[in-house]
Amino acid sequence: MTPVPERKNIVDLIHEARASGARLAIACEEAGVSLRTYRRWFRGGVVQADQRPEAQRPEPSNKLDCEERQGILDVANESEYASLPPSQIVPVLLDQGVYLASESSFYRILKAHDQLNHRGRSQAPKKKHKPTSHAAMGPNEVWSWDITYLASTVRGLFYYLYLFEDIFSRKIVGYEVHEQECGERAGELIQRCMLREQCLHKPLVLHSDNGAPMKAQTMKAKLEELGVLPSYSRPRVSNDNPYSESLFRTLKYRPEWPSSGFSSLLEARDWVQNFTDWYNNKHRHSKLNFVTPAQRHAGQDGEILMKRKKVLEEAKKAKPNRWSKEVRNCEPIGVVTLNPDEQNQALLEVAA
Repeated sequence: MTPVPERKNIVDLIHEARASGARLAIACEEAGVSLRTYRRWFRGGVVQADQRPEAQRPEPSNKLDCEERQGILDVANESEYASLPPSQIVPVLLDQGVYLASESSFYRILKAHDQLNHRGRSQAPKKKHKPTSHAAMGPNEVWSWDITYLASTVRGLFYYLYLFEDIFSRKIVGYEVHEQECGERAGELIQRCMLREQCLHKPLVLHSDNGAPMKAQTMKAKLEELGVLPSYSRPRVSNDNPYSESLFRTLKYRPEWPSSGFSSLLEARDWVQNFTDWYNNKHRHSKLNFVTPAQRHAGQDGEILMKRKKVLEEAKKAKPNRWSKEVRNCEPIGVVTLNPDEQNQALLEVAA
């Protein structure tokens, strides 16, 4: 229902458009209302109010009377049924040959009398909200981190890879391999990463899942000390930390990945060090328009892609019959978002 002030404003705009020479139907269309709606709103030179709230509607013929409603309350408050929900009360009464009302009527009447509340030892259901959205317009603005298992040659024994990644450049900004998960070690690692990246005490968002090391008190205290804003995935949602998961998949599908496991902690650390060097400095990332994460992180991607475009344009100029369309896209990737919402999606479109 549109309130009268808003109706008056729309009608005034339509009249202003008509005074400037616009046709009534076109003016209504631009204002977002139909011609029929305009004529219903504006009659006799006056903007009419919505009459629906004031309409006198007859009561439904099947409405429960006062005695029936009270009877439902009395039954629901009996000791035999006081601990049961209406979905249990109604079948029990039916087995006794009694029908008072449907389950929905029970729920509606109990709610009207403030007798419909969550009970029991379990937590009340909570409404799930959308994950927090973050946008990275440059390096060292949004990081993602996680811990993954590195199997050893001993069955049941694992090493743990702590890995921090900048989602803007996909660069691995820090990693360590240990024999156990620990929030304190994760806190020490991120401090060293921020010192190395020279972003200490600058605005930084750190996204992770809901694992124990991620929510450990020592880790939270370290993030607060460093001025880092923590961000967490929604519970039981596997794709809320996509950048770290994607990186782990790349790591474990490398041809040199030891499928039989690592023989020692030192071997695991050496392997991850070699992988990090390859990933940051040699791997042309498909989501970065095939520049390396290190080049993107250092802001060199624009110049590199510009040179590629010149090479392609010269090749096309030399042999134009081999090109049916424009040269391949050589534009740098713009804003990178984590769990993008409508606002961040608009940023992506503007950047594109």
